[in-house]
Amino acid sequence: MRSMNRPVALAAAGVTLALSLTACGGSSTTTAGADTSGDAASSAPATAPSSDAMMSDQPFGAACSAVPDSGKGSFDGMSQDPVATAASNNPVLSTLVSAVTQAKLVDTLNSAQDITVLAPTNDAFAAMDKATLNKAMADPKGLLSKVLTYHVLKGKIAPDQLAGTHASLEGADVTVMGSDESFTVDGGAKVVCGNVQTANATVYLIDQVLLPKS
Repeated sequence: MRSMNRPVALAAAGVTLALSLTACGGSSTTTAGADTSGDAASSAPATAPSSDAMMSDQPFGAACSAVPDSGKGSFDGMSQDPVATAASNNPVLSTLVSAVTQAKLVDTLNSAQDITVLAPTNDAFAAMDKATLNKAMADPKGLLSKVLTYHVLKGKIAPDQLAGTHASLEGADVTVMGSDESFTVDGGAKVVCGNVQTANATVYLIDQVLLPKS
C-alpha cells in the first residue's frame, strides 16, 4: 500500500508546485473563464487608475467646495454651456462676469474654441487695489478688456500641462509654476479650484486678479 500511495503523493506535490508557480507569475497567464478570485489582490495595482489620471478628470482645490452641487452653476451644469454663460451661473464668479459683460467680451469668450480661463473669484476682486479696479472698470474697452483677455490662454490646458509659459489672448505670456494640485500664476496668484470644464474651455479659479506686465 505504501508503494502505491507514493506516486499519488508525488503527483499531488507536483500539482501544488505548479499552482504556486502560477500564482507567483502574476495574472498574465490567466485564461478566459478561469477563476481569478485568488489573484485579485495582486492584479489590482496594475489596473487601478493613477492619481494623475484621476486628477485629470475631476476638478480639484479647496475652493471647489463653494461651487453649487447641482443646477446650472454646478460642475455638471457648467460643462454644458460655453464659458461666459457657464461662469454667469456660478455665484463664485459673479464679479468676473460683471467685468466681462461691461467689457463686452461675452460673445468673444463664448464663441472661442478651446481656451483656458484663469478666473479670479469674487474674493480676488475684493482684495484688488480699489484705485486700479476703478480705473479698469472706467475703461471697459481699453484697460479692462486688456486685463480680462490676459486671463485667457490659448488651448484647453490640462492640469499635467499647466506648468509652463502660455500665450494669452491679450498678447503677453502667462507663467504658471507647480504640479499635481498646487499651482501659482505669475508668481503670486494661486489656483484654488482647477480643471473645471465648460463646453469650450477649461477653467482654473484663482485667488488674485492678474495684471499684464505692460
